[in-house]
Amino acid sequence: MPALTLNAPTTALVLIDLQHGIVARPAAPYASSAVIDRAAKLAAAFRAAGSLVVLVRVLYSPDNADRLLQSADAAPPVVPLPPDFGAIVPELGPQSGDVVITKRQWGAFYGTELDLQLRRRAIHTLVLGGIATNFGVESTARDGWERGYELVFAEDVTSALTAEAHQFAFSTIFPRLGMVRKSEEILAAMRR
Repeated sequence: MPALTLNAPTTALVLIDLQHGIVARPAAPYASSAVIDRAAKLAAAFRAAGSLVVLVRVLYSPDNADRLLQSADAAPPVVPLPPDFGAIVPELGPQSGDVVITKRQWGAFYGTELDLQLRRRAIHTLVLGGIATNFGVESTARDGWERGYELVFAEDVTSALTAEAHQFAFSTIFPRLGMVRKSEEILAAMRR
């Protein structure tokens, strides 16, 4: 396993869907509260080091006209969203200097200005976390990898709907796209 080194000016922390409407749902293997706590520690360290923090949220228009609604065997029901569904949890901010990206699907690149915001800031490395591991985080990771970003996955700052789905992504998919590390290892790399 290669040593993790992070260059603060060219590294961004990208946190996916840590918003009221998502963190209210059950998560595994880590409870949403634990993910939020560790994400807040990472965000504070990244901000202190001068690294970019990107907070991604998913939100749809009230009429759902911008929502993907293809037929699928296990499509989630389309129900009215509570008013605070898209609000980023207060433990994360946003704070001055953060970038907030609103997406309309699982991945944070397609149809958003995420790639533009990262490239204009000369960002080369993305540290990813959020909920859910195998939906928003994995979709964003695949797109980021295809765009040439170096990826680091904060394993304990990520959770899924089931522990099995989380484990599959972290044992099979993410090691092929980048480096998998715990948040303490990432914090140590930021301090170096």
